[in-house]
Amino acid sequence: MKKITLFLILCVVISACDGSGSNILDLIRTVKEFPQDVKAAKIPVLQYSFFEDDVSVGGVILADSVYNYTQPANESSIFQAASLSKPIFAYIVMKMVDKGEIDLDAPISQYTDMERFEDKKMASILTPRMVLAHTTGLPNWAAGPSSDEWPTSVIRFKYPADSCFSYSGEGFSYLQRAVEAIRGASLDEIAREEVFKPLEMNSTSYGWLPQYDSLALDGFNRAAENRGQGRHPRENSAYTLRTNAADYTRFLMALMDGKGLSDTSHSEMLKPQVHAIRYADNHRDCDSTIWWALGLGAIYSDTSAAEKGEEPRYYWHWGDNGNFKALFVFRPEDQIGVVYFTNSANGHDIVTSFTRVLFGEKLPIQDWIQK
Repeated sequence: MKKITLFLILCVVISACDGSGSNILDLIRTVKEFPQDVKAAKIPVLQYSFFEDDVSVGGVILADSVYNYTQPANESSIFQAASLSKPIFAYIVMKMVDKGEIDLDAPISQYTDMERFEDKKMASILTPRMVLAHTTGLPNWAAGPSSDEWPTSVIRFKYPADSCFSYSGEGFSYLQRAVEAIRGASLDEIAREEVFKPLEMNSTSYGWLPQYDSLALDGFNRAAENRGQGRHPRENSAYTLRTNAADYTRFLMALMDGKGLSDTSHSEMLKPQVHAIRYADNHRDCDSTIWWALGLGAIYSDTSAAEKGEEPRYYWHWGDNGNFKALFVFRPEDQIGVVYFTNSANGHDIVTSFTRVLFGEKLPIQDWIQK
């Protein structure tokens, strides 16, 4: 049995009447094409939000027959956002840049220690810009970030600093320590002050909120095994965010508009910094149009667009915490986008079909993530 729940429809109708939501009703219609894809991918729950300018429409697709899934789920359900944690942290850093609290191109070692790094000379040149653009040369993790060993694990460079794209949660964790030291507060306290409270993201946290006991969904692996809610032992800017589609849409709308940032910082955050060749020793066709800005990916219209200095056509980020998968994509030229969260290791199997219906073209995202 499949169920589709739509919410925020009243907001959509009002927007359509005043002419500010010319495409949003079409977005509602596209929902009808998704349940079969979600069921075929064996995803128990998919929560989504489409948005255009400051208008959104969202809902939940429940493939109830999948895995015999019975846990209640709706638009208030909470998911692990995984690496969708990173763009919010990058936004916080850019707000701190505006306030003169941190310099994008100053060594992070000015703000915190380098205790975990094996090569401290190399570590001493790392900057916030390198972290946000994933050019630190660091591995994703030195050890499992939720393990007892991780806080004291030794970080070894995978590549020379600032030499290439190298996706790294360790880099974000290092910069997080600097941000916390500057503010004298925890990551979640800072995020609540700078993002969650101003944007009314009341269901979002880098830590565990009491309401998550009943609202946080269980995750499922590809063997259809329930792996539980998956609580994390510590707040981490790279992967521990929990949220829902409605809350995260508020952040994406703010990011598209530059709300809370100076024009300079907003422009800098969205400026591509490095060609995102995911595997340095294996250049794939899907790498050709993907670059990385400060905290999020950018997709150009073709391989020559970056060289010509054109603006990216799309911005995006994916999230992968194993049994929880997430994705957002938005197109700045018409301020339209989508974000979705799933409680399944299969959650990225629908990226192409989901984004093609909205944007009318195949994006290289699914290949970049999965190949």
